[in-house]
Amino acid sequence: MLTYALAVLAACANALSSVLQRKANKRVPQRENMSAKQIWTLLHQPVWFGGILAITAGFLLQASALGTGQLSVVEPVLVLELPFTLILASRIFHQRLGPREWWPAAAMTAGLAGLLYTLAPSAGGPPQLHWYGWLAGVGGNLALVAVLVLVARRGSVRPNRKKDSGQRQKSAGQKEEGQQVSSFGAALLAVAAGSTFGLTAALMKEVTRTFERGLGELFTDWPLYAMVATGVLGFYLTQSALNAGQLIAAQPGLSLSDPLISVLWGVLAFHETIRHGWFIIGEVFCAGVIVAGVIMLARSPLLADDDSAGDDQSADGSREEQVPSESGTT
Repeated sequence: MLTYALAVLAACANALSSVLQRKANKRVPQRENMSAKQIWTLLHQPVWFGGILAITAGFLLQASALGTGQLSVVEPVLVLELPFTLILASRIFHQRLGPREWWPAAAMTAGLAGLLYTLAPSAGGPPQLHWYGWLAGVGGNLALVAVLVLVARRGSVRPNRKKDSGQRQKSAGQKEEGQQVSSFGAALLAVAAGSTFGLTAALMKEVTRTFERGLGELFTDWPLYAMVATGVLGFYLTQSALNAGQLIAAQPGLSLSDPLISVLWGVLAFHETIRHGWFIIGEVFCAGVIVAGVIMLARSPLLADDDSAGDDQSADGSREEQVPSESGTT
């Protein structure tokens, strides 16, 4: 039970971090995306430091959970970050959660409980990967991240078409296209960030194993430093995703890719065992319920924040924060 409690608290901390970091990134011009200037601008946003504290707390809680449980147990629980994000967003923006939020959240919770029951993950033996096995696994994971970032970056410059073509388009159409490209880039960057955090979770699990062999070995072996490096990369990609588009585009990728990559690492590298046979039908069904719940929650107006109103730009190029109506969702 301690593992589950720590994982739920980690999901809460991550949700708070997402809301606060998005609030800060709304004030950062999109032209600064994925640049050092973006981080410099964020350093002048007090609310951003609240997000940093929250993600640090989530990191420590997740590490504690992985110290007592398996990746296949801890990481699926982190999908609860999405409904927690909605609850926090409703409080911050003074909007009320309606049936379109509560029903998918309940379905996600039930699907998660069913998935953990049908999987029934149990601890495996020590990883049998040699250094070249870890190198191949980490390299493959980072290659996936690199492809996602590359596609996101190429998509971000897609609106720069020929001049004559642009002159024939109406301003409303241009705005809609720009928002679609922005959402596409935000979604891909979010998946890249989640995939990086999935790798970080696997390395975090290895760090807990290394720590059991002594504090000296912890600081002289490679997993600790690899974990820090991938954690920093995931954090940087998260900032880029939250700056590139709204929460409605970024949060689903963050919520789903992290546990998916982590469970793959748990099964393939740490030999965690899960149920097979007829249980696979139940596992697929419960996973489908979770994915459907994520998609439905991702369409909530509470995640649309300022971009749903057109992502207006201020004179200095940053996006003006728009306070949602207090009348509740429709």
